[in-house]
Amino acid sequence: MKAAVFEQFGAPEVISIQEVPEPNLGQNDVLVETIGVSVNHVDTFVRSGSFKTSLATPHIIGRDLVGRVLTVGPAVTTFKPGDLVWSNSMGYDGRSGVTAQRVAVPVERLYHSPSGVDPLHLVAAVHSAATAAIVLKNVMHASAGQRILIAGAAGHVGTKLVRLASIMGLNVITTANPADFDRLDQLGSSVCLDYHQPLAAATIHPVDHVIDTSGQLDLQISLDLLGQNGEVTLITAPAQPEVFGGRAFYTSQKQINGFVISHASLEQLTRAAQWLNVLFEAGLLFDDALKIMPFEQAQQAHQELEAGVDHQKRIVLKFS
Repeated sequence: MKAAVFEQFGAPEVISIQEVPEPNLGQNDVLVETIGVSVNHVDTFVRSGSFKTSLATPHIIGRDLVGRVLTVGPAVTTFKPGDLVWSNSMGYDGRSGVTAQRVAVPVERLYHSPSGVDPLHLVAAVHSAATAAIVLKNVMHASAGQRILIAGAAGHVGTKLVRLASIMGLNVITTANPADFDRLDQLGSSVCLDYHQPLAAATIHPVDHVIDTSGQLDLQISLDLLGQNGEVTLITAPAQPEVFGGRAFYTSQKQINGFVISHASLEQLTRAAQWLNVLFEAGLLFDDALKIMPFEQAQQAHQELEAGVDHQKRIVLKFS
């Protein structure tokens, strides 16, 4: 079968399409015929070697797939041939990637796709939606009635954070380009602020949570926006300088959290998938525009993602 692989770390040019052996199907594995694979920034980090993780050589790239079950291992009882399924935790920690015509997925990392959902839009959403769900539920432990500032809210993760926080009953404040205000209003933002303008603590203080998806907000500004016991959650490095006033931080019992989905536990991923599937079935969280490319163009997809080409679109590699 064909797969997109690399044999050494480096630029996108290390990716090639090769004939590789069929995957070995373990007792608790499910063999999936791939329909589509999303391309995320973390895929480029794995390929370049900047994200350190255990990989086979050659390594099949990609972590998020949607596909159809071909067969199941003898111990699998929850899936059957023909089921439409998705996964968002392959391609790292020693697991093979998914940019291949067929993939053996451990049963505990595979989820049913809701009926009536477009598979390519689904696979484009599962990474950012799961990130947002786990951040809100497990990292922040956010609850109804709390106030959250989502900076850079119009991006892929940002829009999922807005929608999910609103569903959870939080009071959502966002920063974005004014051109995106109407869309954020529809997703559940109660206040939209122009991210070109400096944030003033007096305007929105205090909030319970701050999360910046863009890396453009100074850490000290984020902390200043918090009330007592408030939390800043980092999913990208904050703007320089990465310093803050220690006295006000500890005397107000503020916190700083960090999160990457690559370190999410299996329980966190599973709980997020269960919640997201309910929302997917209701037609929610599919707000991303797509750029669909044949999987043979995986190298070009990495090049375009790193160069910021069509950065408002999610790249999905399609299998014929």
